[in-house]
Amino acid sequence: MRVVPYPNVWHRVSYVVRTTVLAVLAVLLSGLIVVIGPVGGVAYGAAADLRAASCPTPASAVGAPPRNVHQVVTVEAPSLTSTVASVSLWSRTGSCFVRVGRPWSSSIGRSGLSSHKVEGDGTTPVGEYSIGPVMYGISPNPGVAYGYHQIVCGDWWDEAPSSAMYNRFVHVPCGTPPPFGGDSEALWLVVPQYDYFAVIDYNSSPIVAGRGSAIFIHETTGVPTAGCVALRASALLTLLRWLRPLQHPMIVIRVEAARTS
Repeated sequence: MRVVPYPNVWHRVSYVVRTTVLAVLAVLLSGLIVVIGPVGGVAYGAAADLRAASCPTPASAVGAPPRNVHQVVTVEAPSLTSTVASVSLWSRTGSCFVRVGRPWSSSIGRSGLSSHKVEGDGTTPVGEYSIGPVMYGISPNPGVAYGYHQIVCGDWWDEAPSSAMYNRFVHVPCGTPPPFGGDSEALWLVVPQYDYFAVIDYNSSPIVAGRGSAIFIHETTGVPTAGCVALRASALLTLLRWLRPLQHPMIVIRVEAARTS
């Protein structure tokens, strides 16, 4: 009797290879690890371990930024009583936030940080805030992506808790006393601090009387502030030009994460 060889030896080899590959995949899938990244990204297995270890989350002490946030500014002080803080810029890259450039030193409130700020206490408020839709300055627009208002005589920030316009920009005719009092600021007279500034949306929605007002990012004079975050002029301009409203930036003010444990 004539022996007929296996019909197609290459089919047999292919079958063995496919079977082996499927077995290996089954083992790998049985140990699948899923990690949710800082902005909702999903990674698997060894890639998940690498991503979890390499993502420098900018707001680890206060939770992950919302999905629509692509820019974060962190302001981190060594302690609640410190009057200086480190400012860093972070940009979303994939599922991580990556630091942009080097940190800057800033001046903050003369009374440090507080999670229970009140008007006139000299503290910088702890928390997460958006950036106001308009930037301001005595000087012309330095090239920011936000709306920009060049300050003129009669431009005020209402800081009187009893006023209906509390914690808002208000214009009154130049030379006319404003109808509000308190520590309200004649913005056009505050130099160089208000050459350029951005508004931190603290106590803005809703506005609560007496909870604090006029929290800005502005130029430093080298001394603690009444509650604002103040940077050297070059750093301030870099920050203001970097911010993009369509990136939904937020600012996180806190005690350094490494010192909260």
